Amino acid sequence: MAGPPQELRVVTAGGNGRPRPLHEDFRASSNGATRNGSGDPGRVPTIGGRAIDPEKVTAEVEAMGAAEAIAWAIETFGSKLGFAVSFQKTSSVIIDIAHGIDPNVRFFYLDTELLFPETYATRDALAERYGIEFERFVQDNPPGLRERWEANLWNDSDDCCATRKVETMHGALEGTECWVSGIRRVDSQTRAEAPKFGWDERFDRWKLNPVADWTDDQVWNHIEEHDVPYNPLHDQGYPSIGCMPCTSVPGEGEGARAGRWAGTDRTECGING
Repeated sequence: MAGPPQELRVVTAGGNGRPRPLHEDFRASSNGATRNGSGDPGRVPTIGGRAIDPEKVTAEVEAMGAAEAIAWAIETFGSKLGFAVSFQKTSSVIIDIAHGIDPNVRFFYLDTELLFPETYATRDALAERYGIEFERFVQDNPPGLRERWEANLWNDSDDCCATRKVETMHGALEGTECWVSGIRRVDSQTRAEAPKFGWDERFDRWKLNPVADWTDDQVWNHIEEHDVPYNPLHDQGYPSIGCMPCTSVPGEGEGARAGRWAGTDRTECGING
C-alpha cells in the first residue's frame, strides 16, 4: 500500500452571488477603525507591514487570471507564502502553474494517515514530475489508525477533521502571511462567493484562491494540455476527494461534494469553511 516515503519531512502538529469584497472581512471597531481578523482594534490591513487599501487590492486580484494571481502572491509575500495541496485536480493545476513561476515555492499538505492510496501515489507522481519535496504535516495519531479503518472499526467517535486537519493546519501555517488553496465557486453553495483574495479570519492571515472562478472544463483542459499528473480517483467517479472514511462517489444528479461526509450535515472540514 502506498504511503508517505521516508525522505519527506514530517512536522507534528454576500448573498447576491458575487464574490465578497475583501474589505467586508474587516470588522469595524467601536471607534470606527478596522480590524484585520486579529481582533486588535485600530489595526489597519497590511501586507508585508505596509498599509493597503483592501477594496482596491481585492478588485485588482479578482481581475487577474490564475497564473497572474499566483505570480503576484509569490512576488508580494515571498517566503511567507504557503501552498496547501490536497492532491486533487485543482492542486495539480496550481502546482504546475506555481512551479513554472518559481520552483522554490513552498508546498505542504495535511496527512491524516487516512488518505486514499491513489492520493499518496498522486503526491509521489507530482513530486517526481516537478522535483518537489512536499512538506508533510501530521497530527500525533493513535497507533493503528489506518488498520482500524481497514478492519471496519471506524465509528462516530473517530473525529478526524477538527484534530487531524484544522489543528494541524494551524501548525502548517506558522510563519506565513498568506496561504493558497484550490477551492472554486462551482464546488458548492458554501464556496459560491469565495473571493480570489481576502482575509482568512479562521487562520488570521491572507488567503489566495487563484482558480476560484475556474470551471471543470478549464481545470481538465489545463491538465491535458500540460500533461499534469492528477489523482486517478477522479476517473473513478470521485469529483471531490478527502479521507477514506468520509469520501464516497456521489449519487446520480448530486453535487460534486455530495460524496463528502455523505449522510451528515457536514459540508466542510473546517479549513475552507
